[in-house]
Amino acid sequence: MQCPFCNYLESKVIDSRSVNEGASIRRRRECLRCVRRFTTYEVVEKTPLMVIKKDGRREMFDRSKLLNGLLRSCEKRPIPLHAIEALVDQIEKELLNGMEREITTQVIGETVMRLLKDVDQVAYVRFASVYRQFADINNFMQELEVLMKPQSMNTEPKK
Repeated sequence: MQCPFCNYLESKVIDSRSVNEGASIRRRRECLRCVRRFTTYEVVEKTPLMVIKKDGRREMFDRSKLLNGLLRSCEKRPIPLHAIEALVDQIEKELLNGMEREITTQVIGETVMRLLKDVDQVAYVRFASVYRQFADINNFMQELEVLMKPQSMNTEPKK
């Protein structure tokens, strides 16, 4: 980091703090030549996540769309808002931690369903019915059977 006073390239960090909820870092530095102090701000660079829609269009990932979809699925369920927001955080973190910068709506939907299943099964079925575009009651019943399968294996009598 170049000193703004003497243009020397070496400095030491005296203090570091996270600002703007972790979006940037404030560093207090001291020049090793003139011993004057100065402040720098470093911005955490985030590569945008692009979503590939079913029709091939691409758009930036929109956290609010994910939150709204989950709010609709969890409507009238005993799930506090902070739990839904935590779920959105978890989904977004998982997607951003992946190696891909372009992700399909299918991957997003499957991630949501995998994590939502453990939060609330009714909300899971609601989300699945919209996401998988159930055409009739048979599709709905197939999803319910898949959902109930692990429960029936756990309740079998032990021999």
